[in-house]
Amino acid sequence: MKAPDEPHPTLRHRVTDAAFRGLLALARALPYERRVPMAGWVVSRLVAPLAGWRMRIRDNLALTFPDMPESEVARLVRAVPDNVGRTMIEMYSGREFVKRVRDLPFTGPGVAALEGAHRAGRPVIVVTGHFGNFNAARAVFMARGFRLGGLYRPMKNPLFNAHYLDAMALISTPLFPRGREGMGQMLRFLKSGGMLGILLDQHMRHGAALQFMGQRALTATSAADLALKYGADVIPVYGIRKPGGLDFEIVVEDLIPHGDPRAMTQAINDSLEGQVRAHMDQWFWIHRRWKPGPASS
Repeated sequence: MKAPDEPHPTLRHRVTDAAFRGLLALARALPYERRVPMAGWVVSRLVAPLAGWRMRIRDNLALTFPDMPESEVARLVRAVPDNVGRTMIEMYSGREFVKRVRDLPFTGPGVAALEGAHRAGRPVIVVTGHFGNFNAARAVFMARGFRLGGLYRPMKNPLFNAHYLDAMALISTPLFPRGREGMGQMLRFLKSGGMLGILLDQHMRHGAALQFMGQRALTATSAADLALKYGADVIPVYGIRKPGGLDFEIVVEDLIPHGDPRAMTQAINDSLEGQVRAHMDQWFWIHRRWKPGPASS
């Protein structure tokens, strides 16, 4: 797949992409069961310190869990980037990853609502976060014949963006680029009864000032706004990594009732927070989630 209006690649883009492809080729030479933990180790032990992720994880934990024992902080500093590395290589493992997860069952209290919406052809906003590996859930949706689309932000490196999109498309389609054209495609898809996956756990400068992990977190209300406008159900879904690090549980939580968009979005935050507290090492603590900025009223 190719994003519309791609910028021309620079020398830096070419060098970065060539280095990434080289590492990817080395990783893919390993059997899947060795490749995934190896990628986790590389990102945890080599990439994280160079990228400054360890300090960011510590800063976020100090803000949200100031009394956390140092031993647990040290564990998460290693375990969080490990999950990031595993998630990345799983996406780039394409058919091997899909084959491993596609037959997983949906579990949790929201399964009946999700399957009922699918049978009725009713639109659904599937809300989640950068937690576990949502691509596992995407693969299960696709294998079951559920029409699950996703909105993505094109990457600045057009060479990287091209193979990133190809990897994402092997798991599920359609994919909609951010921007006027992509938004129009996405809305038509949703109105036709499609399901749309949205990750809502990143800082939004003009978002609503809500709570997440006990702190003020500016959060987009877009999922609630779309649901109210187009009559879509809002259902949280998570791909939770199981002990051992290679397999997943696909958890579907209770439907979020329609109401005030801020209250709906807070309920989404609360759903994700519950999962994060239960699996602290599976959320992307490398995000700058709690930044100051103007908030919508």
